[in-house]
Amino acid sequence: MQVERYCYLVRLQYLGFRYSGWQKQPGQKTVETMLSKTLKFILDGQKFKILGAGRTDAKVSALSMVFELFIEGEPLVDIDGFLQLFNDNLPPDIRVLAITETDSSFNIIQDAKVKEYVYLFSHGKKNHPFCAPFLANILNQLDVDLMQKGAELFEGTHNFKIYTARLQENTKTERTIISCELKENKLLKANFFPEKSYALHVSGKGFMRYQIRMIMGALIQLGKGELSLVDIQDSLKSESTMKLTYVAPGSGLLLYGLHFENQEI
Repeated sequence: MQVERYCYLVRLQYLGFRYSGWQKQPGQKTVETMLSKTLKFILDGQKFKILGAGRTDAKVSALSMVFELFIEGEPLVDIDGFLQLFNDNLPPDIRVLAITETDSSFNIIQDAKVKEYVYLFSHGKKNHPFCAPFLANILNQLDVDLMQKGAELFEGTHNFKIYTARLQENTKTERTIISCELKENKLLKANFFPEKSYALHVSGKGFMRYQIRMIMGALIQLGKGELSLVDIQDSLKSESTMKLTYVAPGSGLLLYGLHFENQEI
């Protein structure tokens, strides 16, 4: 007899600083592992499965991540009550924002329309230690005006083959970035933050592993005078043989927004 399966979309946010990324890994503390442990407890024996809309790397945080939850047997009778129970049992650095019922026709991977990432950083001097989970701290002085011009060059459709790690043979390296803008950080504030910090906002349908962090790394090298605007332009050509030498730290990166085709959550 076929067991009934019920599908839900769960939107959440988390501080990634103490986790080895989203995906389950043997012997590592990950966000998915923590969610699974909590669900195993609160679902009390019901079988379930988690499927995330992409994954984040070690120390990367999310202000708006979504995963699909499949539950066998019985549906959630009281979704609001379940959300409260879920949050009551999660650690303080993970919070569920919303749970929405969906159906088996929805594909959380293929139906993702736009992802927006934000990379937060400061430069020029050592930050207060409490900034470490939120801001990448670049000790060199950076030419932020030049970096803003460089960020604009990433907009549009380009070949990002040198902006990823462990490139697989069949990976589609031509990607479209809808917007790429570097501006003053207005997203997160704290009294221990430096007087001025910055945010790189990048949006597109899909990104390769380390792509955002390597874009940020190239912009940091641009700001330090190690790369030029022409170098950035050349790096996006299909014939480019440039080797990028710097991947920006994971702790400055946030998954800021995730939007789907024909599905609200």
